Amino acid sequence: MTVSREVELEGHIIDSGMMQTSFGIIMDMGGAFEVEEFQIGRHKDAESYAKLLVTADDQETLQSIVHELHQNGANPADPKDATLEPAPEDQVVPKGFYSTTNHPTQIRYEGQWLSVEDVEMDCAVVVEPEGGPDGEPRAYTKVLNAIDADDLVVTGEAGIRVKPPERPRDQEGAFGFMQGGVSSERPSETTIGNIAEAIEETKAEDGTVLAVCGPALIHSGAREDLARLVREGFVDMISAGNGFAVHDIERDLYGTSLGMDTESLDHPRKGHKHHIYTISEVIRAGGIEEAVETGVIESGVMYECVENDRPFVLAGSIRDDGPLPDTITDSVEAQNAIREQAHEADLVLMLSTLLHSVAVGNCLPSTTRTVCVDINPATVTQLLDRGSAQAVGMVTDIGTFVPMLAEKILDEE
Repeated sequence: MTVSREVELEGHIIDSGMMQTSFGIIMDMGGAFEVEEFQIGRHKDAESYAKLLVTADDQETLQSIVHELHQNGANPADPKDATLEPAPEDQVVPKGFYSTTNHPTQIRYEGQWLSVEDVEMDCAVVVEPEGGPDGEPRAYTKVLNAIDADDLVVTGEAGIRVKPPERPRDQEGAFGFMQGGVSSERPSETTIGNIAEAIEETKAEDGTVLAVCGPALIHSGAREDLARLVREGFVDMISAGNGFAVHDIERDLYGTSLGMDTESLDHPRKGHKHHIYTISEVIRAGGIEEAVETGVIESGVMYECVENDRPFVLAGSIRDDGPLPDTITDSVEAQNAIREQAHEADLVLMLSTLLHSVAVGNCLPSTTRTVCVDINPATVTQLLDRGSAQAVGMVTDIGTFVPMLAEKILDEE
């Protein structure tokens, strides 16, 4: 005896590949389907609609198929209210809680659909019946360590709608090129030009640009160009680790990055000690801001952040030297600071840093435009595989990318 469930797909389900992906999920997981209704959009801006009857040999298989379809944007045709269960204690979610994707999500509560606030992957959804400013219900994500006892947590799959980003044909505007994927063969200058236009468009719409930076950016000689972008307001926030800030400041104090002169490529005598001397000087000053204010630091990315009031988050790791006083060494506190930046960003540049790119990517909704640049294609691929499918990957030297980007934004105006 078979069991069945109707699901619906709507939007640009053909161009985005949602429809064929759903067919593949059903067949690969041992189910079958019938297309009960199919309405095709007749022009490039029109949306399509399909209703599928999904069948399986048992309820467990059907539930697994429906779960995977749900992650792909297919939703039950007969929505019910979401199931809410109170958290039994702090940092403990009910069994079977709904774990979020990074796609826009809605929760059905008392017959109405609530948009989930601050969407990101791998979170729980909490509903407050009177949590809105006028006493209306609201739904929002919480990481597991932020769950409070008695929070009403969404469990199961009922009453949940997920809408992955769509890719209609002939998408216009500077972001039209951002269709995902990784390639080292795309014309670099054209792609960088498109990214420059995307940044300019974001700023023209009063959007916020976040740069996620690795130390290789300093080593490769791109420091001054990134500093220009910060100074001129095309980069609004910096997310990095202790190493990035140390080598940026080392370049100002000693003309080196990790002991190497980034212009002559020479290794000055005692250059290997410059990074630890740098940390010592900043600690002596009381922090990066104090070091800028007292004239210890006179140039660079961190200097421009302080001088132009651009917020930065330095998240520490177990391997950090020092670290700098501004580095957040508590991992949960650092994660929360990164999350706050990620939720504010409208466009994110991930510049040659695998660990920080994945960390920030995990906090981003799939609607945030993201560019990941690294000389190693595995870095870009891993980011996409971790769920940041909206990211555009560019495999190139960061020391080439940032100067060209700055030139197109600042020198061609």
